[in-house]
Amino acid sequence: MRPFLAFKILLFTLLVPGAVLVYMPYWVLSESAGNLQPANLAWAPPAGFCIILGLASYLRCAWDFAITGLGTPAPIDPPKKLVVSGLYRRTRNPMFQGILLVLLAECLLYADPGLIVYAGSIALFFHITVVFREEPDLTSRFGVSYSHYCRQVPRWGFALKAFSPEPI
Repeated sequence: MRPFLAFKILLFTLLVPGAVLVYMPYWVLSESAGNLQPANLAWAPPAGFCIILGLASYLRCAWDFAITGLGTPAPIDPPKKLVVSGLYRRTRNPMFQGILLVLLAECLLYADPGLIVYAGSIALFFHITVVFREEPDLTSRFGVSYSHYCRQVPRWGFALKAFSPEPI
């Protein structure tokens, strides 16, 4: 059962975050410049740090979903148990934050207006998804335990706790 779960996570990761982080940015950069522009190597060290941190965050969350939650990041096969360990102790959406960190790194490397608009659109999409789909779904699936978790852990991290109202 665990190898099949790992395969499902790998497949989802290649298809969805892979498309968000690799295919679409490549397409945006290719379209706006006619061909792929070279990266700004002056920004390579901080961008590399963001990429490593973002990918590590995503992979840790996928691991927690499989081991603790007995599910995958895919909405059609979510965790069966509420995951509140690992990075989820500090923020309710570390997987999305990891992906956004990698997109930030790509924006640092290429400073392309189209890529910046794309990254902002993805951030807005994540927020809307969390507020209007994920939080209501998790509230209905996990009830009081999820509501308690929401009171203890901010939606988008420490600094933004004041801007993360309770889910409806």
